[in-house]
Amino acid sequence: MNPGFDADVVVVGGGISGLACAMGIERQGGRVVVLEAEARTGGCIGTSHEQGYLLEAGPNSALDTTPLMASLFDALDISIERVSANPEAGNRYVVRNGALHALPLSLRALVGTPLFSSRAKLRLLIEPFIAKGAPNEEESVADFVRRRLGDEFLAYAINPFVGGVYAGDPRALSIGAAFPRLRELEQAHGSLIRGQLFGARARRRNPEKSKQSAPMFSFRGGMQILTDALARRLERVETDTRVTHIAAGNGGFELQAAGADSHRSFRARAVVLAVPAWIAAGLMESVAADAAKALAAIPYPPVTVVHSAYERSAVAHPLDGFGMLVPERENRRILGALFSSTLFPGRAPAGSVLLTTFIGGARQPGLASLDEAEIACISHAENASLLAANAPPAFVRVRRWMRAIPQYNLGHAARIGTLEQAEHAVPGLFFCANYRGGVAIGDCIKSADRTAGAVLTFLRRTLGSARELI
Repeated sequence: MNPGFDADVVVVGGGISGLACAMGIERQGGRVVVLEAEARTGGCIGTSHEQGYLLEAGPNSALDTTPLMASLFDALDISIERVSANPEAGNRYVVRNGALHALPLSLRALVGTPLFSSRAKLRLLIEPFIAKGAPNEEESVADFVRRRLGDEFLAYAINPFVGGVYAGDPRALSIGAAFPRLRELEQAHGSLIRGQLFGARARRRNPEKSKQSAPMFSFRGGMQILTDALARRLERVETDTRVTHIAAGNGGFELQAAGADSHRSFRARAVVLAVPAWIAAGLMESVAADAAKALAAIPYPPVTVVHSAYERSAVAHPLDGFGMLVPERENRRILGALFSSTLFPGRAPAGSVLLTTFIGGARQPGLASLDEAEIACISHAENASLLAANAPPAFVRVRRWMRAIPQYNLGHAARIGTLEQAEHAVPGLFFCANYRGGVAIGDCIKSADRTAGAVLTFLRRTLGSARELI
């Protein structure tokens, strides 16, 4: 080992992005230290078990969008733990006028669905003839969808979808940053419909799968199986170690960290910041001031997750789907709910069901801060109204995320551009988190793979190709 360096790379943050990035570097010979502020790794991924129920604090599932996922699971020896979503969970319900309607997934279903009016369906026919937007003009998701598909599809398809993915506001989100594929289809084909039709052959050849067609999965023991396996495989992961300061110079970086009983310092040739944007902003103030400002400008609305366990006989709805999404126009107090015990086996005891409800987001941030009793009442009231839950839940568990999901709002591409400039200006500095490249687990794994590759390229260029990494 080169004197003066604790490692080739320090990865700050032990969530899915940081752990996967660290493993990618280690597998190619790099020496890595992962520093995690909390007592456990995993970040927002966390699974608990109670009274026979499996409760996910964060993501409940993932989409198999990239071959990198299977490769990673094989390397971790957890492929056997993977479970596919129940075929009976195929329906995605959307609420309209207080009733649940399955989101149409085919042309035939679209023609017959009561979710959209005849006027809205006819409006789709003119979409191929609408001029594409200016290539260099940023547009909100709401403006883009309203222009191409009409107001009703915005209200009852895209608005609830955005609430489910980002807990966000389509009027604030950037179409190019939040849903780049839609923007690309319009620019390449002049139409979303033409893009779907003419791009089918290319999609079949592409090993990557779209989020619309990728199969959904989890693990028998919950999503934490993945992050626990990553943490076990890495050589050096230090928890309860909060990085408080980073300085660049002398051919590397020095990091100050506070542990449970002491302060420590670490030196490395490269640093990967795999922490939420507001934490990264504080660490970058003395290293890259413009990047710090860009990071601080990324908002994270609060979301509260409510797990409700019911007797099966207490819920009249068949729960034959993934869950339900609630459009803003419905003026309700939840973003939506997952039918967790329908999605995967082993989520609830026989004769019981588990619902996972989401409250707050950019739409109603104040609701996420109510006390637990009020939140539990809201969740059950909405379940009673929408799913005909006619008896109180057997138990309720509440998990708050006061800063939940990064928002890819207007100006996000410019903010990420500022981070890229900082990476060029400060050799050995890398940003890898879910505010960059997508918020889904598959997006994080792809981003981690790209970042690991960039780090290894930097190390080999710095050390010389003939020299082994330390």
